[in-house]
Amino acid sequence: MTEGSEGIDPDALPSSAGCVECEESDGWWFHLRRCARCGHVGCCDSSPGRHATAHARATGHPLVRSFEPGEAWFWNYRTERLYETGPALAPPSAHPEDQPSPGPAGRVPPNWADTLR
Repeated sequence: MTEGSEGIDPDALPSSAGCVECEESDGWWFHLRRCARCGHVGCCDSSPGRHATAHARATGHPLVRSFEPGEAWFWNYRTERLYETGPALAPPSAHPEDQPSPGPAGRVPPNWADTLR
């Protein structure tokens, strides 16, 4: 990744093991995204809250990295471009392996698949 990498801070730590806003509101998420500039962890656009996109719009931080185990891709909200790889970010690179997706455990409704966007 070279195009768009100017917005990355490789030293920024993840803000949480789960979506910050969902944790504050007792919500739930489908998958997690990590802001490549400040480390904010938000939920994906298939999640009810769509907090990663909201964070990008509110802050002007366009680049996110998947915060799912085994995934290392980046997405640029400004250009709508996917990058299969990019620079290493400060660990951890994903939410804990024992945290389910969707998550968090105990807050995901039984009909969660019907509610995805």
